[in-house]
Amino acid sequence: MVAPLDVLVVGGGPTGLALAAQLRAYGTRFRIVDRSLDRVRESRALAIQPRTLEALAGFGVTDELVARGNPAMRLRMHLPRRVVPMRLFDIGLSDTAYPFLLFLSQAETERVLAGHLAARGVGIERGTELVGTEAEDSYMACRLRRGDGTEETVKARYVVGCDGAHSTVRAQAGIGFEGYAYPQTFLLADLEVDGLEPDAVHTYMAGTGMLFFFPLGSPATWRMLAMRPPDAPDNDVTLPLLQEITGRYTGDALVLRDPAWMTDFRLHNRGAAHYRAGRCFLAGDAAHIHSPAGAQGMNTGIQDALNLGWKLALVCRGAAPEGLLETYETERAPVGGIVRRFTDRAFTIGTSGNPAIRLARTRLAPRLAPLVMRTTALRGRVFRTVSELAIHYRRSPASTAGSRPPRRGPRAGDRLPDLPRGLQARCADPGYHLLLTGPPHLWSDERLAPLLRGRDGLVGVHRVETRAPWPDVVHGLVRPDGYLGYVARGAQLAGLRGYLDRWLPTSSDAS
Repeated sequence: MVAPLDVLVVGGGPTGLALAAQLRAYGTRFRIVDRSLDRVRESRALAIQPRTLEALAGFGVTDELVARGNPAMRLRMHLPRRVVPMRLFDIGLSDTAYPFLLFLSQAETERVLAGHLAARGVGIERGTELVGTEAEDSYMACRLRRGDGTEETVKARYVVGCDGAHSTVRAQAGIGFEGYAYPQTFLLADLEVDGLEPDAVHTYMAGTGMLFFFPLGSPATWRMLAMRPPDAPDNDVTLPLLQEITGRYTGDALVLRDPAWMTDFRLHNRGAAHYRAGRCFLAGDAAHIHSPAGAQGMNTGIQDALNLGWKLALVCRGAAPEGLLETYETERAPVGGIVRRFTDRAFTIGTSGNPAIRLARTRLAPRLAPLVMRTTALRGRVFRTVSELAIHYRRSPASTAGSRPPRRGPRAGDRLPDLPRGLQARCADPGYHLLLTGPPHLWSDERLAPLLRGRDGLVGVHRVETRAPWPDVVHGLVRPDGYLGYVARGAQLAGLRGYLDRWLPTSSDAS
């Protein structure tokens, strides 16, 4: 009799691939299936945020992503009589190695992640779809159907739906998907454009909406995004149609050619009522969909996966209690909600026909934005929000402040900053990482041995003798996803012992 899998991953897009990469890093028994016969070739998502680049760095793929992408940091706002250039994120952030928005097509992102998995012997079972699930005592019986009609029943302790807005896992689990559709239709194309200055984001504002050109590189130099005007013909997307709409905004200053891909689409704003039902979990578009404003969708999905993956891996290994899985929804559902609200507001401002909003969009914003963006501190706050560097889990049960929290520096639940530079890389291996600052004599092997006993290979120890990221003598435990689970000032380790006993018990029965 074949033993059940630990995890069945349903969906081979960026979210599923990231989850598979993390499960593979922990030696978890899993399979990843996708109903599509091939990965996407067109560029749906087009940008990777700094926090996602940080999170993927532990797999060794970030350098390749950066090499393939375009770290554009300039915006050119085209107004009727002038062009307003703005620098976006040149603010000298010292706590991340990636202080930029990386423009890279989803197709290339998937290519890199799939290549990483293939090099480690993990294949994506394409042309294979989940058609049914049934809960058993300690696993899910999952019925898979291949393209030739043959079926197979796979047993898995957990099933993760990374299968998009029309998620089969979500439907099988009976989880609602609440929200609404926007009335507008949008046009999307990857193509060549004559007349655009390279390596910048270009936006054209008008009363009817906005036109964007983003630097892409592959499969074409530019990504075009525009709202279909109400009087435009509602038929197939063609190059003449795109050229005609572009002319409305630019006065025929640009020439479009050689499209690699063109489509139209409607946008929705919806969220799953829950991210978990029994042994089924949701991540990425299966859990939340929204407008592309701010380039949040794919990034939020990848970070869903990397929040969930290590928890599943440790629970399946018997190294963590089942209760750790409850923190997934506690931590990620609020993030999904914030992204939905943020993108909805940005979408409304960019598309509304309300006279007051149109005036603000076409007259006030172009005049005020350059003045506002001259303030480095404000740009820093905006960047940290959009880049997802500001995401934290301070209210999570898996984030605990010691009895003497640090006076300054990151707190329990915060992302570990890359200070000193390279600190994140030191904490990139699978497992928890214990950071110890201050004089080395405070942290002798004899003092640490009782904490580490029975947790071999699950807690790395790093003595950090600089005054960063905390100016005090501090001991902090970094979770496998790069967030601080426990932080306390001083050298008393009782609180840390209690945290480890709860979330990484030494008993072989962690349930």
